[in-house]
Formats: sequence, structure tokens, C-alpha cells
Amino acid sequence: MAKSKPKNTESAAKSYQRLFSYVIPFWKAFSISVFGYLTYAATQPLFAVLIQYIVDTLQTKNKEAMMMLPAFLLALIIVRGIGTYLGTYFLAKVSTNVIHTLRCHIFNKYTQLPTAYFDSKNSGYLMSLITHNVNEVTQATTDSVRTFVREGLTVVGLLVYLFYSQWQLSLVFLCVSPIIVLMVAYVSKRLRYLSKLIQDSVGNISHITSEMVNGHRVVRSYGGKLYERQRFLEGSDFNRRQSLKLATTMAIHNPLLQLLIGLALSALMYLALYIMKDASAGEFVSYLTAAFFLPKPVRQLSEANSNIQKGIAAAESLFAILDEDDEIDNGNYKVERADGVLEFQNVSFSYPNNKETALKNVSFKVHQGQTVALVGTSGGGKSTVTNLILRFYAQQKGKILLDGVEISQYQLDNLRQQIALVTQHVTLFNDSVTNNIAYGALAGATEEAVKEAVKQSYALDFINKMPQGFETEIGENGVKLSGGQKQRLAIARALLKDAPLLILDEATSALDAESERYIQRALTKIMQGRTSIVIAHRLSTIEHADLILVIDKGQIVERGTHQELLVKGGAYARLYGVQFEK
Repeated sequence: MAKSKPKNTESAAKSYQRLFSYVIPFWKAFSISVFGYLTYAATQPLFAVLIQYIVDTLQTKNKEAMMMLPAFLLALIIVRGIGTYLGTYFLAKVSTNVIHTLRCHIFNKYTQLPTAYFDSKNSGYLMSLITHNVNEVTQATTDSVRTFVREGLTVVGLLVYLFYSQWQLSLVFLCVSPIIVLMVAYVSKRLRYLSKLIQDSVGNISHITSEMVNGHRVVRSYGGKLYERQRFLEGSDFNRRQSLKLATTMAIHNPLLQLLIGLALSALMYLALYIMKDASAGEFVSYLTAAFFLPKPVRQLSEANSNIQKGIAAAESLFAILDEDDEIDNGNYKVERADGVLEFQNVSFSYPNNKETALKNVSFKVHQGQTVALVGTSGGGKSTVTNLILRFYAQQKGKILLDGVEISQYQLDNLRQQIALVTQHVTLFNDSVTNNIAYGALAGATEEAVKEAVKQSYALDFINKMPQGFETEIGENGVKLSGGQKQRLAIARALLKDAPLLILDEATSALDAESERYIQRALTKIMQGRTSIVIAHRLSTIEHADLILVIDKGQIVERGTHQELLVKGGAYARLYGVQFEK
């Protein structure tokens, strides 16, 4: 795994500043939280003051003052408790809202990113961002911020008291401050670097696991268990090594920090014995008590800094997603229902980071209600045509027109409303049969319309046999269904959409012969009055197409009807002969 370079301090500061901008809408709750922690921090030096009064009172044996001390102690504890509650509760309220907002922004961004982005990233990485990385940010904005605010204010309060009591003596802390600052800066940079590597490794582990779970049948049938175990072992071991480095950094950092503070306290105690000769016993004990209160909050600040640096590294990854360009949608042309006249004019296209041309000077026209079939060997460019029609990608050259209007001029959602797509690889959701058919913009469809679409796709019989019928949950990606049943639900979804342009990308590939005959009848009926683009390897399914285009290496090498192409005796005739030779 390639190691990414650590971000600089300025970048980290900007990331945390940007993360803090999510707090602004909840500034009232945040202000109450800070007030609560200020109250908590103020009680710490007051405990030192209380000790001074206790020692002085014991020496003077002032009974009236002695009677007041328990009440003062109880009041301090109550005030401290109230401050802790206000700080903890309202900061948690802010943090949970920030995380909820950030998580929703990331997910919403996923729905807006272009197809090319998803093609360049693995699913495990994208899932780990919204789970693991957001959890890291949670740590940075909950426990860590609570500790940073509470203990930070406590340190400030104690230092103010120490300088107020004996400012000359307290200058000792200024001697070690530059060393502490340099140490914290170095450790913070290293923690962010290691945290970024750990987060990337979690994405890799998630990706490997996802592939094994989704492809467990292939893994087992091809004897891939040892290979997958080795992949996971290497990914997990990398994560282990980076996590150990991070733990080692913290394990060294904390004792060194405590040693520096210990040296400062030792010097302070030594000097106090000489400088505070004229002070009362209560003042002497109170000052040293306040000084010895310092190591604990400083240590907790150091530990909190670790989680904050992890959170910053996670936030940088999340903000990188949010800063990605959305799917291009500059069109403003809208139409209620297109006629369905589709035309390609000298269209050329290459996929990102791929030197090979997927389509080269492709031109054809489909009139309203016509069916055009795209055939050819795998990798020839057939599916690329459908990707361009749906604007999953934008062509580099040429024009694609729908009803005479360049598709880039259409509002993206409006363009896709005009197209119903059924692909070879069906996508279904862990929901009811009804919700899988009446999905997304189709959710408002009537029960009658859904049943009619199901009937036309010849899916009614097997749905009625399910335990809850149309309300049966079909499992993740329809795992409870056969391939043919999943395909018929996808066709039913397309039928319900009732779009003027129909794209069938190997739509009947998963069907048995009997189901295919039913579907072909349904498709023949539903294609009437609609422009249809059919990608098929099984040439028997497109014999009645109005136009057949043979695509090879991104170019149209032949065009014509089934009979015309057979008479030509060219590429189509050879493909047909291979499929039907005895």
C-alpha cells in the first residue's frame, strides 16, 4: 500500500477550522457547554484556596471558620457537578448533531458524484469513510473536545492562580513551555500521518471483506479461500503495524511530557522553599497543591490530542469527498415526455485514464418507436453507448441528440426520466417486492399500476407464491430470488416507469427458455410506441429489430436489418452462424 505524505500544520488547522464550522449552527448549546466547563475549571484553583484556608484555620484554631469549611467544600462540589453536567450534556448535543450533519452530507454527496468517481474507488473505501472515518471525527468532537475544553480551561485556571500567587516562582513553567510546544507539534504531525494510513488500511480491509462476502460462491468454487485469507492477512497486518506505531508514539510522548512537567515541579518546589520563606503554611501548601494539580490535566490534554489528530486526519478525507466535483448538470431544457428520436453524430469517447478509444466516430439515428439492436463481441463498445445516453459519462467528440436537442442541454434528472434501463446485472434492495418495483420517483405509483407491470413482466405467479406476496422482503440484492425472478422484477420496474426511451442491456440473459419467451412477448408489446435500444448477445432475440448495428472495437462495422445483414455475409452473419451452427 502506498504511503501518503502527511498534511502540513496549516492544512490540519484549516481542516479543524472547517470541522468547527459545523458547530456554528449549534452555537447556543456550545456556549452553554463552554460556560459549564469554565465553571468546572474555576473550581480547581478554588480547591487549592480551600486547602490554604484549612491549613491556616487549623493553625489559628478559629472555630467559626472551621464550621464554614465543610459548607464551602460542599458548595464547591455542587458547583463542580453542575458545571460538569452542563459542559458534558450540551457538548454531546453539539457533537451528535455535527456528526449527524456530516454523515448526511457525505451520503448526499455520494448521490451527486459522477459515475467516473465510483469507477475509480472501491466500495470498501467509500463505506469506511462514512463509518470508520466519521467515528474518528466523533471522537475528535466529543470525548476529545470535552477533555480539551475542560482540562484546557483547568490548566489556564491553575496557571492564573499560580502566577497571581507567586508570579516570579511560576516563571519556571515558561522555561519548559517551548520544549513542550515543539514536542506536541511533532507528535501531532506524526499522529495525523499514522492515522491517515490506518484509515486507508481500514478501507482496504473493508473492500477485501466486501469482495469475499459478495463473491463467496466464486471464492469457494475456485478454491480461492487461501488467496483471500492471505489478502486479508496482509491488509490487517499493515493496519496492525501502523496502529502499533501510533500506540508507540503515544507511549513515548506521554512519559516524556510528564518528565518535563516533573522537572518543572521539582525546580518549583526547590525554589519555593527559599522564595516563600515569609508565606504562611496555608499559602505554601496551597501554592504547591495547585502546582501539583497540573500534571493530570496536562496528561489528559496529551491523550485527547491523539484523538483530535485522528479526527483531523479523518476529517481531511471526508472533506476531500465533499470537495469533489458533482456530476455535471448544466442543462436547463425540460420536457414532460420526449418523443424518443435519438441520434448519435460522430461520437467518440474514451474512459478516464484509458488510452484506448471506447467509441470512435459512431453515428446512427433511431426514430420514434423504432428498435435498434447493438451486437458484437464483448468489449466492443455496446454498453458504452448506453452509458453516454444516460450521461453517466460525457462524450469527448460529436453530439448525442434526443428529439433534436443535445442531451447535455437537458436537465439531468429530466433526461433520465425519459429513459427506462434494464441491465444484465440487476440491482435490487433489501426491501419489499413492491418497494423494489415502485422505487425512487416511482414510489407514488398506484397498487394497480404496480400489479399491471408485474403481470406484463410475467412475475405475478412467483410473487403470489411468496410468504407475504408483494410485501415480502427479498434480501440484499434479491438474494432470496433466482436470477430469472430478479430480472423480471427489474423489467417490471422499467415497465412501471413507462418512459419513451427503453434501454435493454442483456435484459433477458438470466432467464430460462420458457421465461424468455414470455418476456419477449411482453417486451414486443411494451416496445410499441417507444424507442428501444437493445444490447444482445443472443441474436435470436433481436431478429425483428428495425435496425441492427454491429459494433467492433468502438466502431460500427455493419448496419441493416437481420435479413440484410445475413445476405451480406459479413461480421453479423458470422456471429449468427457461430450461435446457430450445429
